[in-house]
Amino acid sequence: MTLSFVDQIYKRLKTEFGSPRTPLRYTYPHELAIAVILSAQCTDEQVNRVTPLLFQRFSKIEDFYQAPVQELEGLIYSTGFYKNKTRHIRKFCKILVETFNGTLPKTMRELVSMPGVGRKTANVILQEHYGIVEGIVVDTHVTRISHVLGLTKGKNAEKIEASLKTVIPHKYWREWSLLLIFLGRKYCKARQPLCKGCPLLDICPSLEAAKAFSHSHHDT
Repeated sequence: MTLSFVDQIYKRLKTEFGSPRTPLRYTYPHELAIAVILSAQCTDEQVNRVTPLLFQRFSKIEDFYQAPVQELEGLIYSTGFYKNKTRHIRKFCKILVETFNGTLPKTMRELVSMPGVGRKTANVILQEHYGIVEGIVVDTHVTRISHVLGLTKGKNAEKIEASLKTVIPHKYWREWSLLLIFLGRKYCKARQPLCKGCPLLDICPSLEAAKAFSHSHHDT
């Protein structure tokens, strides 16, 4: 049986990267949510440099909104947009305690109603913590590579996710984003794609598109 284009992508990336897991390091569920909030416009590597000290200093959820604002800002400063992230994290943790008794909600609707949580963050929480696969995580790597592969023409994350859900079989949703993220980090780099070694080289429909898109988009 001939594999579809999507099946070929999935099979080749699975062969290359195995069963991927989130690179973000955390121990407790709320730490996962905070790490994803910090990862906005920031690399996972930098988040992982910041969180050990952060989670050691703020060992309880309440600490994040009871401790001085300046202390939290100082600890997450290097992740960028630290004032917005501090505000979101403090409000998120307060609502998590007062409304949800410290337990992460299990529904997309409840999660996206919380400060600092969009569909990307909610999808990560649901998939990583609860094993609930309701959507596809869309970050800058997924956005760019989905365009390169001709899988979507969407311009914002929600439209991209909606269109990907129509072409990617549900059984692939959980791993799809991480596979594309790892592909973006190792081969399909924004600034200088390493096309020669890419496992998708012979089926990639838009090497020229990859170069053009790279000039205007830079991954975090």
